[in-house]
Amino acid sequence: MPILEFQNVSKIYNGSTRALSEVSFSINEGEFVSIIGPSGSGKSTILRCINRLVDASQGVIRFDGHDILKANKNELRTIRTKTGMIFQHYNLVERLSVIENVLHGRLGHKSTLGGMLGIYSEEEKENAFAILAKLGLTEQAYKRCDELSGGQKQRVGIARSIMQSPRLILCDEPIASLDPSSSKVIMDHLANINDTMKITCVVNLHQVDVVMKYSKRIIGITSGHIVYDGPPEKLTKEKIYEIYQSNEGDLITDVG
Repeated sequence: MPILEFQNVSKIYNGSTRALSEVSFSINEGEFVSIIGPSGSGKSTILRCINRLVDASQGVIRFDGHDILKANKNELRTIRTKTGMIFQHYNLVERLSVIENVLHGRLGHKSTLGGMLGIYSEEEKENAFAILAKLGLTEQAYKRCDELSGGQKQRVGIARSIMQSPRLILCDEPIASLDPSSSKVIMDHLANINDTMKITCVVNLHQVDVVMKYSKRIIGITSGHIVYDGPPEKLTKEKIYEIYQSNEGDLITDVG
């Protein structure tokens, strides 16, 4: 059974701007899927519909047995605890320490009072430090996040996501703000998490060369429509041109 299904999903903003048009696909547990497309193509809208940061206008979205669009408040809370989110601009509490930000990944599992008071078990704290060690952040554990580099901040975001014990991690342009060296570190960590922890990863990316290296499956979207869904080895230059509706793909990668 797929862990995630989209069936004829559309999203219209402000009554007129169509971001998605009857998008359908399914993702099996453990897949590493990249979504590519030009700016404004609908990539981010797909991710935000999954955890209902935005509501789809029509269609059906199922995640881990939940009908997302029909989920009530409690069901939505459960869905979000199972869905980690990694953002382009990190979305950290900059004034707090690295370890505090990572522990925030457990807030969805706590009562409102427990979350407000920041009460964490010794097991949760030990797990947070173990995750930081895997991501090479042990020495930064007590630093404020505003003291970190962009690549370090993104690793904190990944650690926070893993703390949720998610079934699915959504990554919205996770390397767009990073230099090539930091980008490789982030993508290596995401690939390792997918491989060793068997967490399903859906990653929005613009860099086609990166997609070709790391993805097991690629979904290409343009103007809210899926125009490619398949393995990287079948993504031709012609298909890249179709996705980007220009020769932009030739500037991004050489798939030959």
